[in-house]
This record gives sequence, structure tokens and C-alpha cells, in this order.
Amino acid sequence: QVQLVESGGGLVQPGGSLRLSCASSGIIINVSAMGWYRRAPGNERELVARIKSSGITDYADSVKGRFTISRVDAENTMYLQMNNMTPEDTAVYYCNTETYYPRETYWGPGTQVTVSS
Repeated sequence: QVQLVESGGGLVQPGGSLRLSCASSGIIINVSAMGWYRRAPGNERELVARIKSSGITDYADSVKGRFTISRVDAENTMYLQMNNMTPEDTAVYYCNTETYYPRETYWGPGTQVTVSS
């Protein structure tokens, strides 16, 4: 069973930066998309950024221009560079991988990100 593990979360001041990493314990084939989601206290889990197998990226409006998603296939790793962070970015961040055959969805356990002075 392939597992995803996030790292890089922590406490950062407003205006600061963090880089999250998502590592896979093995090779996942037939990937259709990889993404980062987050859940803030009292809120539903929401999409932050996604990168399709074609390389096309999508971002939530709230993070456009501040966050960048990337992946290094040779390392089985995905990243989320977060800049100019605000308290509204405080949440548990989850990485996600979806495959098209068979249809599977993998989730990491999440990493806490807190933006506070």
C-alpha cells in the first residue's frame, strides 16, 4: 500500500514563507492529478492547488500569486511553496494523489500550518 507523507509544516509569522513536501513511499502509476488541500478549524476541506499529469496547474483564488505547486517525479515528491502567508492560511494541509486506472485516491495524514505573530 502506497503511503503519502507531508512535511514542512509549522509556525510562521504573517508575511513569511513555508515549503511543504509530500513524499510517496512508492511509485504510483497512472496518476491523473496531485494536489494540496487544507482544512481550517470549523471549515470543510478545500482545494489549495493541483497539478495534473499534463503539468497544468490550478489554484484557489485565495492563494493565486502566493503559492506554487510543483513536483519532481524522479523523487516521487510534490511541493507547495507558500509565500506572503496570512493568518487565513492557518490549517491542516493534506497532499493528495488521484489515479485514473484503477481509480484510486491517496491522502497523506496532514501537516499543521499556523500563521501567527
